[in-house]
Amino acid sequence: MDARPRAEIRRIADTAAAQLRDATAEDILSWAGRTFGDRLAVASSMADTVLVDLAARHAPGVHVLFLDTGYHFPETIGTRDAMAAIYPITLVTVTPEQTVAEQDRSYGPRLYTRDPDKCCALRKVAPLDAALEHYDAWVTGLRREDSPTRADTPVIGWDERHGMVKINPLAGWTAEDVAEHAARHGVLQNPLLADGYLSVGCRPCTTRVTPGADPRSGRWLGLVKTECGLHG
Repeated sequence: MDARPRAEIRRIADTAAAQLRDATAEDILSWAGRTFGDRLAVASSMADTVLVDLAARHAPGVHVLFLDTGYHFPETIGTRDAMAAIYPITLVTVTPEQTVAEQDRSYGPRLYTRDPDKCCALRKVAPLDAALEHYDAWVTGLRREDSPTRADTPVIGWDERHGMVKINPLAGWTAEDVAEHAARHGVLQNPLLADGYLSVGCRPCTTRVTPGADPRSGRWLGLVKTECGLHG
């Protein structure tokens, strides 16, 4: 499918935001697959495998973007490989411009401890920005209950920074909804989720979450930072 003019994509986003505001995740993903075809991408950290399962069911062959930062847990890489083998998706592994070793030579070792925002910008934000240039819409696993900063997440919105449609079909889902879908459909789960890691990111910056705490509290422990910058 050819790229559409940005103004047309914006109109699609505005219309769908109103029409699909109360639609199910399944209906939203079916619409996205029909509307955007191979210009649709799903961004997955492989902690949100339910999103991949839904996308594969309702938009078969969809491109799934995985940011390989070089710092992932082995369990996350294993989950990525298993999902690619099991589901009818097109896995696109996105890598930073520099390897970890090259970044260490440029900025010094363990940049994530000294300037985590810079590390995220280099290893996540910039690579994803470049990858998204090939698409008209992207799907995320953002949920409103994840954190206060995500409480107003729309189901469908306009991503001004990337000039594309941003689709969040699980925005209104709870953790119980996710678990119920995973159990009902036998969705493969990142084993770290059962080990107290309720929000899985890079290994150096992710810790287990205290029961009952904000799922994002296990990211960048001890810092005010709660987002990597991928979502603005």
